[in-house]
Amino acid sequence: MNRKKICVAIPASVVSDIPHLREKTSKIGFIGRATAIFRVNEIIVYSDNLKVDQKTEMSLIALLLSYMETPQYLRRRLFRLRPQLRYVGILPPLRTPHHPLNRRIKSLKIGEYREGITLSRTSEGTLTDIGVEEPALISNKQLPLNQRVTTRITKIGKHVEVTLAERDEIPSYWGYKVTVERNSIGKFARTRGFGLVIATSKYGVPFANVA
Repeated sequence: MNRKKICVAIPASVVSDIPHLREKTSKIGFIGRATAIFRVNEIIVYSDNLKVDQKTEMSLIALLLSYMETPQYLRRRLFRLRPQLRYVGILPPLRTPHHPLNRRIKSLKIGEYREGITLSRTSEGTLTDIGVEEPALISNKQLPLNQRVTTRITKIGKHVEVTLAERDEIPSYWGYKVTVERNSIGKFARTRGFGLVIATSKYGVPFANVA
């Protein structure tokens, strides 16, 4: 399914003037929630001041946005405890289709998509946590463990069976990916092949006046 994609570039300095981690987390949370509301497909975190080292800010922004995008039932397996996650409890929920509230096998539907993480391999395939009472089986696939995967439910019975799926085939919005860009915004805007680039600034003209 070929759909237009929306990318948003976030400068590292968006949190550089905020002294406390709690307020940094809150601001990043608002950004993540807004991008999900407007169905952004990719968030690019970039350095906007090449004269200083912004790796700490870039890493924090990318970490918190990735944490927000991950379904709640996968976070404990994918993110180890670290100081930067101290205030994640104040992050707003994304409320997107890939963050399902249903945790019961009996409520699953054939063809439903779920995010999962691979747990173990058996002779029949790979057992995967998809956020219900028991792991689902990816038949005839020996996948690396602790790997996040997108799945589609193919069988519901004594056991749940799923198959691997591509995000592009999913008809509904399925979250964003986070990319850390080391180059300047001008350089990656030229090399990424975007169809349209809109730069924003507090000194700019209102978009409605030029659209």
